[in-house]
Amino acid sequence: MKAAAFITVMCCALAALLGVLVHVSVTNQTVGQARDLALSRLVDATQDYEAGDTLMPSAGVDPSGLPAPLRALAAAGKRGTMVSSYQGRPTMWAAGPVAGHRALAVAVDYSQQARTIAGLDKSILWSSGLAIGATVLVGVFGVTRVTRRLHGTARVARRISGGDLDARVDDPRTKDASRPQDEVAAVAAALDTMASTLQSKLLSEQRFTADVAHELRTPLTGLHAAAELLPPGRPTELVRDRVAALRTLTEDLLEISRLDTGREKPAVDTEELGALARRVVRASGTDTEVRVLTDARVETDRRRLERVLGNLVANAHKHGGPPVVVTVNGAVVTVRDHGGGYPEYLVAHGPQRFRTEGGATGHGLGLTIALGQAEVLGAKLFFANAIDGGAVATLVLPVVERR
Repeated sequence: MKAAAFITVMCCALAALLGVLVHVSVTNQTVGQARDLALSRLVDATQDYEAGDTLMPSAGVDPSGLPAPLRALAAAGKRGTMVSSYQGRPTMWAAGPVAGHRALAVAVDYSQQARTIAGLDKSILWSSGLAIGATVLVGVFGVTRVTRRLHGTARVARRISGGDLDARVDDPRTKDASRPQDEVAAVAAALDTMASTLQSKLLSEQRFTADVAHELRTPLTGLHAAAELLPPGRPTELVRDRVAALRTLTEDLLEISRLDTGREKPAVDTEELGALARRVVRASGTDTEVRVLTDARVETDRRRLERVLGNLVANAHKHGGPPVVVTVNGAVVTVRDHGGGYPEYLVAHGPQRFRTEGGATGHGLGLTIALGQAEVLGAKLFFANAIDGGAVATLVLPVVERR
């Protein structure tokens, strides 16, 4: 609409400029012809006056209708012309000096020229209006088509940013080389290419993650069994600890690869959220306080929800600071610690696998899994930093309507 308004304003300005130029040109030409005629008659009248002949009917000395400025000009010894109304009609006057500081003047009917200029002005207004109307219609039609295509491209871009990597603009102009390629088609083609490339890279990353996890699982199982056969001692404990860490990492990678497929379905059941939060905290073996402000029944997959809350609690103890508090308020669960807070990138863009900052240990998979499992549950998981310090994770679950 802004483009259409701009086109309208420019058309009006152009039409007004052309109208003014035509009006000025024709008016100058018409007035010039009338002035030349009046001055020519003034010369003839001056010759007749000096010869003592009878003046023509349109000439006279100090006639009553002569405009005062022109009379003063003639009295000063100069010649001039001026248009004024005389006897109800437009008249071109020409006046010059004669003996005795008097003015000899000639009146020429200017009605036809005035009607010509008025008719021209009317024609300019009508033609300008028609030209503006036609231009606006054509401009609005063209702009509407372009803006419709741009809005379609923007919708596809929003779908891609929302995770729908199958979305494409599919502009017909990009598929037919014989059709002219405008800027909108170029943007659509670039967006489609970007989406295809991004989708290909993500699929390759997902396949690589799944393949690595599956390939590691078998040797790690054997390594775990071998570690259990080692004699007791500090070296054995270190080996078993590292093997357990590798098994946890492998299981996390497998879980992420399953979440990446987008085919995970929750086993829905009704759960009391307060009781479930207490079970998660007890299973974590950590010193975590649970506060139930308002309990709620939620329709969810218990195993996945326990995984989400367990990862949030574990992350709070590992990367945050005490005390760690889990608060249940209806269908909203918050996990709050009092450490240094989340990194800026995590608050702005969410968790990213294998990315940690500030000297933190780990692989960044716990929060990634929590976010993925929350999406499977149809819940919303938000990450923020408290004003007085510490990280705050907020999980919003769908509520079961009581009957």
